[in-house]
Amino acid sequence: MEEPQAFVLGGNGSTLAFVNSFRPEGTSITARLVPIAWTPIGVAVGDTWQNAGIAKDGLIDWVDRTFMPEDERSFLAPMRDIELLARVEWHSELPESLTEDIILNIEDIPDEVSDGLARAPVPIVQCTACRRLCVRDDFVWKEKQLCAWDFHATVFGKRGPWRNGAYDAAHYETLPACSYVAGPILADMHVDVVLVTDAIDEPIARRIIDVVLESDSVHSYMAVRTEGGFTVLRESA
Repeated sequence: MEEPQAFVLGGNGSTLAFVNSFRPEGTSITARLVPIAWTPIGVAVGDTWQNAGIAKDGLIDWVDRTFMPEDERSFLAPMRDIELLARVEWHSELPESLTEDIILNIEDIPDEVSDGLARAPVPIVQCTACRRLCVRDDFVWKEKQLCAWDFHATVFGKRGPWRNGAYDAAHYETLPACSYVAGPILADMHVDVVLVTDAIDEPIARRIIDVVLESDSVHSYMAVRTEGGFTVLRESA
């Protein structure tokens, strides 16, 4: 088991705060603020963080103000634990990245967030449409970084590149591309996933897609490039 190197003070819908040391520098303790993104496939933890100097005497108040109960995703470490560690000036070396196995109080963290900490940190950006935090390059449309929700609404909405009939070679060069397609978002949009091809050679995948599109002249379809292959969508009747 890894030696604990971080204590998580709290978190909310966009930030996780941890310390590696309760030894003050002067009168301040340094907290590290890590961005987190809540995505349709779980929480993603950022690979960079910002430093925040907090007066040691005001640490409890800072935690209380920063992670307000009005945010349904807010959580706090037990105040008695923070007070105890501050009193004994618990200290560890600063970790290179924040991962599940080095957190002293992993049991205080919600399951969704601890699941995110079990995966490798990733670059986090803001969605250019709604400012929600998201994983960089998971969803890009017209050179804009988007969250999953805005990408699905923009690309897979009524004005998206739907078509009837099989694709020709030129169409495959301009297909929408994203990291993954989120079924729950599509269900709310009345869009069905009808085919997923993973780990199939592209010429074979294209033939399969064309068979599906040629077999139905009533509905509109859209093929999407995703990690590992294609996903074919159909507008619901």
